Amino acid sequence: MTQLFRSLIFVPGNNQRFLEKAKNLQADIVCFDLEDSVPDNEKINARKLIKSALKSRKTYTSSIFVRTNSPSSGKIPSDLKEIIQHGIDGIVIPKVNNIQEMKEIEKILSKLEKIRKLKPIQIIPSIESTEGVVNAYSIASFGKRISAMVFGVFDLLNDLGVEYTKDSEGAKYSRRKIPVDGRAAGIPVIDAIWQDLKDSKGLERDCKIGKSLGYSGKSIIHPDQISVVHKLFHPNKSEILWAEKVCKIYSESTKKGKGATTVDGKMIDEVHFKQAKALLELVK
Repeated sequence: MTQLFRSLIFVPGNNQRFLEKAKNLQADIVCFDLEDSVPDNEKINARKLIKSALKSRKTYTSSIFVRTNSPSSGKIPSDLKEIIQHGIDGIVIPKVNNIQEMKEIEKILSKLEKIRKLKPIQIIPSIESTEGVVNAYSIASFGKRISAMVFGVFDLLNDLGVEYTKDSEGAKYSRRKIPVDGRAAGIPVIDAIWQDLKDSKGLERDCKIGKSLGYSGKSIIHPDQISVVHKLFHPNKSEILWAEKVCKIYSESTKKGKGATTVDGKMIDEVHFKQAKALLELVK
């Protein structure tokens, strides 16, 4: 599966029609949601529907992730018990505050993977609180499972006690810090959603800002946003040159019987190689 991080679209896990329509979405990551878009009385049903959808994994064209409930909700063990199976590429963990939460999740994942004979599941932590912003680098550096990180603006502003606007001053520091932490840890970072579906010009402007801050892509909530996001997060010249260098040096390293290597002082492994290869395939 080609893994790019230009677009991550959330699909309500309790909506069978939306889950079916997601088979044809061209987003890089389709993320079945168990959290914000699913009412508490629908959580159990959503888990069942997602579990069933994962059995039809081959009919989906995108990478498939599932957003669990938050660590503080107490629902993650039940979420993972139902959804961790063949067909899932990874999970998005919302409202991650610290690495202790990640350690607890990793324990559950490792146990399920061993029992169900699965390859390691990717994790994308979502930073949506003041504590999470402070700890973003340690969260991004937690381990090889961490393939990307997401910025979530609405809960962050709520944590700060700030009302959301399209140009919220309270989010600007965090929005700038998180891609720096992610890139320093060697992973891409996905920007927050643009909520106003009628304001396409605002979406374009927001994508350009995110791109200029170092984000690799954007979280989205409607299929109509995919083409705009992909156009504006298309790889630039420096990213293409970097991908070419990664592919060349990593390929040479593997021919010598080695695995991970370094490129310009940065550690590069198979995950980075696959991401670089996917990027180059995109611009052919």
